[in-house]
Amino acid sequence: QVQLVESGGGSVQAGGSLKLSCTASVDTGCMGWFRQAPGKEREGVAVIRPVGFIASYNDSVEGRFTISRDNAKNIHLNLNSLKPEDTAMYYCAARTGWACGLEKEIFDYWGQGTQVSVSS
Repeated sequence: QVQLVESGGGSVQAGGSLKLSCTASVDTGCMGWFRQAPGKEREGVAVIRPVGFIASYNDSVEGRFTISRDNAKNIHLNLNSLKPEDTAMYYCAARTGWACGLEKEIFDYWGQGTQVSVSS
């Protein structure tokens, strides 16, 4: 069983920045970040491939968030120019395969989540 441990998150004012990190217990394939606000579906934020570290972003965060990857186990998400609508629980996700996408259904493993709250 793959375990994912997230760190980071917190509360900031609009326009502020945060950094999230995730460490997997074993080498993984595609990894990414999802978020879920109260009463809403979990949505893909950003994903990154294990080869070439090619990233894909949700249009709502493109240009503000940056996903990066150190190796087969660790990823980060830099959140800049935060908006109140970015407030959500953020989850790290991973799968053993290399194919990547923002669809939550393709991911096999999930972290416990870390809260990001942005006030106006």
